[in-house]
Amino acid sequence: MVAPGSVTSRLGSVFPFLLVLVDMQYEGAECGVNADVEKHLELGKKLLAAGQLADALSQFHAAVDGDPDNYIAYYRRATVFLAMGKSKAALPDLTKVIQLKMDFTAARLQRGHLLLKQGKLDEAEDDFKKVLKSNPSENEEKEAQSQLIKSDEMQRLRSQALDAFESGDYAAAIAFLDKILEVCVWDAELRELRAECFIKEGEPRKAISDLKAASKLKNDNTEAFYKISTLYYQLGDHELSLSEVRECLKLDQDHKRCFAHYKQVKKLNKLIESAEELIRDGRYTDATSKYESVMKTEPSIAEYTIRSKERICHCFSKDEKPVEAIRVCSEVLQMEPDNVNALKDRAEAYLIEEMYDEAIQDYETAQEHNENDQQIREGLEKAQRLLKQSQKRDYYKILGVKRNAKKQEIIKAYRKLALQWHPDNFQNEEEKKKAEKKFIDIAAAKEVLSDPEMRKKFDDGEDPLDAESQQGGGGNPFHRSWNSWQGFNPFSSGGPFRFKFHFN
Repeated sequence: MVAPGSVTSRLGSVFPFLLVLVDMQYEGAECGVNADVEKHLELGKKLLAAGQLADALSQFHAAVDGDPDNYIAYYRRATVFLAMGKSKAALPDLTKVIQLKMDFTAARLQRGHLLLKQGKLDEAEDDFKKVLKSNPSENEEKEAQSQLIKSDEMQRLRSQALDAFESGDYAAAIAFLDKILEVCVWDAELRELRAECFIKEGEPRKAISDLKAASKLKNDNTEAFYKISTLYYQLGDHELSLSEVRECLKLDQDHKRCFAHYKQVKKLNKLIESAEELIRDGRYTDATSKYESVMKTEPSIAEYTIRSKERICHCFSKDEKPVEAIRVCSEVLQMEPDNVNALKDRAEAYLIEEMYDEAIQDYETAQEHNENDQQIREGLEKAQRLLKQSQKRDYYKILGVKRNAKKQEIIKAYRKLALQWHPDNFQNEEEKKKAEKKFIDIAAAKEVLSDPEMRKKFDDGEDPLDAESQQGGGGNPFHRSWNSWQGFNPFSSGGPFRFKFHFN
């Protein structure tokens, strides 16, 4: 008895009659087997049953070398090859068995199975018919008849698939090919034909899957590698395209189409890699220039234009050029409304432009498509804080500067406004009170925005001079009185100006 979970049991369930000889005892004299060969065969058989396939294969190699006319050695070696998934290696051994022993129906039946899987229907049918003529066992006869019926069905489906393809009905051709390839799983030509149908139907990734299988099933299949590379290229995956076209050139370094395509992909790949390195280094202007070159290098494939604009949008956003960022990001989002990267970058640009409602809307849209993105969550919270903050006191607006203004710009704006709104400039009591309040705001704005730590807090939506914001309790956000600024010199930051004010 064979144990249900053993290797031999598994082999028998996958390849009917494969074990006909494995568990049979042979007389050494019957096959002319010498003692050493017999020893290799028996040891190999035990190793196979134990699942030690590589060791079993070594024993059967030795048996074949010891007796090149021993059909048992070839058959058992074919058994191991099949167990290892190496059907190409098993097929010549099965053919050798049949040459040595024409009436060995188990080997012929097994070869018919492999030929059927390879789509060699005429050869498979020939084997099954010969099995039926060779006085087979009851089980072998049933199996051969069953496989003949299946082979005949595959012939009919193949003819229908080819007719559908020739008439341009690619969807019907795919349906027929799907059924055939369930049986003829190793037929490279049929996989290439279905790949062509997928391309015509606008499903390039399915085509790539079939072509990859075909590249393994057929030796030196440069055409498959070339098509895979061009498909990846059209999808915008330049790195995989470059990898596949290199495989083509490994097989044939003089392949004209592969070499021409290789040069184009390599050039584009170099530009993109260079641009990404510039982004990592924070050189956003140079990176933008590189991505503009990408679009010029490959203007005919929309994917590269979209991806390039997406990265240019990112560069403008990171370089704090909000107007340009909003423009380019919006172009990307017209083509891809759900592009999360463009939504995030445009939202950041909106924050710089103090367009908080728009930023919140972009972050919320991005979050719908990627709810676990921490950057989106933090950006949304920041935008909401800044919106709330803008409804109170905005130090940037008080000084009339942009949120990305440099410190020198802040000091310059502060000096101008402090001089303009100093209460000493006003005699009317009503105007003086108004000026005092204005001056307090100006001085507070300068204090916050000229201090990096306080400015960062404010940029994150927290007012460092707001008691309510700091402590979560009540309090006047404008808690500094005019008296606290008495004697304060607005021009004391190291500039050449020195003014003295006299207060009534």
